[in-house]
Amino acid sequence: MARSRLPPVPESAITGEAVYRDRRRLLKALALAPALTVAGCRGEPPPPVDVPRATAAARSGGFGTDEARTRYEDATSYNNFYEFGSGKADPSRAAKTLVTSPWSVAVGGACAKPGTVPLETLLKGLVPEERVYRMRCVEGWSMVIPWLGVPLADVLRRFEPTSDAKFVAFTTLADPRQMPGIRAPIIDWPYREGLRIDEAMHPLTLLATGMYGRALPQQNGAPLRLVVPWKYGFKGIKSIVAIEFLRKAPPTSWNDMQPREYGFFANVNPAVDHPRWSQATERRIAGDANRLFADRIPTRPFNGYADQVASLYQGMDLARWY
Repeated sequence: MARSRLPPVPESAITGEAVYRDRRRLLKALALAPALTVAGCRGEPPPPVDVPRATAAARSGGFGTDEARTRYEDATSYNNFYEFGSGKADPSRAAKTLVTSPWSVAVGGACAKPGTVPLETLLKGLVPEERVYRMRCVEGWSMVIPWLGVPLADVLRRFEPTSDAKFVAFTTLADPRQMPGIRAPIIDWPYREGLRIDEAMHPLTLLATGMYGRALPQQNGAPLRLVVPWKYGFKGIKSIVAIEFLRKAPPTSWNDMQPREYGFFANVNPAVDHPRWSQATERRIAGDANRLFADRIPTRPFNGYADQVASLYQGMDLARWY
């Protein structure tokens, strides 16, 4: 079975160099993040954090794009975050009840150093980077978002995963007092997602704490969310409270509900249609203040990151392992 045949992880995929050298300014940006999130709770847009832009070398490594960026206003008001409602505008209205500080993450499973750690400890000493990634939703729309965060691999290595760690599972907070959408049995809460270990350790995979040079808004998954740019957006689990290293593939929320429609891998693939619509094109939300959706554009394999990630799936039937 393809899930159990893990390709070897190249050294370049697990070391992940920091893209930026201005550590003082970047660490300042990370230190500011909790305070800015509190400002977001009051419904006030947090001020931008002074972060450097991606260099030409970083962009060539897949960490940037020259495509028009989605406006901050659109990226923070058109969201899927069912814990706050199933409508696209529900999260921006309802997520202000989410308390993002203090925050801790429980890490366990096949690792030498399990434990529950405060968010500040989880990220301590890591250099946040800005990554401008395309984001493609399985529903057929897309955005271009400048994320702020750290490589997931740098965080996972701190817990020293063992050779039994073939997969990584993630869990979202599920608190009905803060998340009114949980009162509806839309999903078997809490929301769960997972990656193969080599996907989790890939340099493109980001643990985001901010966007647009600002702290991550509640409706976008504050204070900590996953960004895997070559996969459909539902793999980008939000408001993470637990990480577990596993020997077998974990159950995941959308795959559990509709396995024919939402695969475990969920790699963006224009050649494999959703059972109810084509995935060949997408509606880009970017760069036009007069209307939300631009004209449809062709969807690219692996969302345009095939050069970086296609080798992870060499030999797999991507129509079967969608």
